[in-house]
Amino acid sequence: MYAQMVDTGMKRVQGLDEMSAEERAFQEKIDAGIKIEAKDWMPEGYRRTLIRQISQHAHSEIVGQLPEGNWVTRAPTLKRKAILLAKIQDEAGHGLYLYSAAETLGVTRDQVYADLLSGKVKYSSIFNYPTTSWADIGTVGWLVDGAAIMNQIPLCRCSYGPYSRAMVRVCKEESFHQRQGYDLVMTMARGTPEQKQMAQDALNRWWWPALMMFGPPDSDSVHSAQSMQWKIKILSNDELRQKFVDQTVPQAEYLGLTVPDPELKWNEDTGHYDFGEIDWEEFRQVVAGNGPCNRDRLRTRVKAWDDGKWFRDALLAHADKKAERQVAAAKAA
Repeated sequence: MYAQMVDTGMKRVQGLDEMSAEERAFQEKIDAGIKIEAKDWMPEGYRRTLIRQISQHAHSEIVGQLPEGNWVTRAPTLKRKAILLAKIQDEAGHGLYLYSAAETLGVTRDQVYADLLSGKVKYSSIFNYPTTSWADIGTVGWLVDGAAIMNQIPLCRCSYGPYSRAMVRVCKEESFHQRQGYDLVMTMARGTPEQKQMAQDALNRWWWPALMMFGPPDSDSVHSAQSMQWKIKILSNDELRQKFVDQTVPQAEYLGLTVPDPELKWNEDTGHYDFGEIDWEEFRQVVAGNGPCNRDRLRTRVKAWDDGKWFRDALLAHADKKAERQVAAAKAA
């Protein structure tokens, strides 16, 4: 998921009989499928959880531009370059859109961005892996955006109105991103033996990190259970991960590529694919800041923020002058 390890601040899920009258009315409203809007009363834990999740999601969209931006100048054709540029622009738009949704909860964009730059708030672990070949760009679209869609479509039905409505547009664009990625990988898989091998290598490197995008197993996540009670999440981490595997394995088979999991097999009894154990220690290390590109990604964002100070100052100076002119014009009238 683009938002992983979101701490709800709750140690266990409360029953209705343990809630205050306001909390109970709030939960009953959610249970009835009524959206919570920005001006509605909400428990502080619900508000804080949404700020963490939406800001983490927004940061992931912004940081997610970096591994793809690395390949803009090396795209093999003008068509592929134009597609990649459009995709990166879309991701920036998603980030800005989501920062706006976070602002409806009473935080400023500068506050949530400061949390990213200080390392206080994380972004998706997947963007701490490098894109080392052109095939990675297609695989990121196919697997990473594919996993993002799997996570984000249920969010269109989440309980918080501004977030759920934002996700409708985001999902439509992410769907395009996934298809262009699959198209790129298909082109390589049907190309020369060297190109097909590049596609296979990319799948080998991105498969397991993509499965980690859904977050830790349900058995390790009390916060996931609380988010589901509040309907911030609709499906659990494990349910989403299984859906992703079931959808993606046939796509890999169609391409003639091999999923790098010797334990992967179709289970006739469950109607799902069984798959091997994920290296959760690697996941925890990457989330903790020890992934291949953690420091480089954050350093790049800090530099971009610092380099953009003159532009932000110029915008504020222009706004001040405009306001002064309006006041002067009002006095003169």
